[in-house]
Amino acid sequence: MTSKFSVLTYNIHKGFNMAGRQFVLHRMRDALARTGADVVFLQEALGEHNTHARRLHEWPEYPQFAFLADTVWPHHAYGRNAIYDDGHHGNAILSRYPFAEWENIGVSPYPFAASRSLLHGVIELPGSGQRLHLVCVHFGFFAVERRPQIRRLCERIEAHVPHDEPLVVAGDFNDWSGRAERHFNVDLALAEVFRTLHGRHARSWPALAPLLPMDRIYCRGATPLAAQRLGFVPWRDLSDHTPLQAWLEL
Repeated sequence: MTSKFSVLTYNIHKGFNMAGRQFVLHRMRDALARTGADVVFLQEALGEHNTHARRLHEWPEYPQFAFLADTVWPHHAYGRNAIYDDGHHGNAILSRYPFAEWENIGVSPYPFAASRSLLHGVIELPGSGQRLHLVCVHFGFFAVERRPQIRRLCERIEAHVPHDEPLVVAGDFNDWSGRAERHFNVDLALAEVFRTLHGRHARSWPALAPLLPMDRIYCRGATPLAAQRLGFVPWRDLSDHTPLQAWLEL
């Protein structure tokens, strides 16, 4: 029976390094494959970009999330949350295990704000028959955006995630002040893994010298066993965010 599993969340900055000048997606793929994660939550993954495809000879022939999944994660879901003339980007979930279902839910509250969405997937862990809910998020940079997005997330979980089925919510929350915590703890009974194990959120941005706790991993119906910020080489030379990884047990 599979009862232990590992999850990782990473804002990949559209495959470019922190300065946005060097395309590092191939190095990201190699680094991600070495983590051994069973499930990977990605933010700012490009599904298509025509200008980059013409300009960069190393640009992959298929979407970034599929390129990163490679042969390690045969199952993936992708939700566009920003569409423009050149293409689109959004959230993605990579998994070793098949999806029973998945859905992308738009949560952009204002027309002037950046497009955002929640990607909600359900997988079944082999041997256990247990359904595991996964929600990948990328919230707005400003509090006025985040408040309705947090409310939509709470509504989605209450309506679509039974309380007897485990849940992991991970991604780039842009919530360095920690104001979302009350809603997640009180309304949803979600526990953040770094606060549970280490007493505080992990600082994950900027990658070269992390100061702000932008990225989080929350869980319900699973016990955090370990958690680490992947702040060493090669990660600090890749995206502007530092990936976070956690090991959980049902």
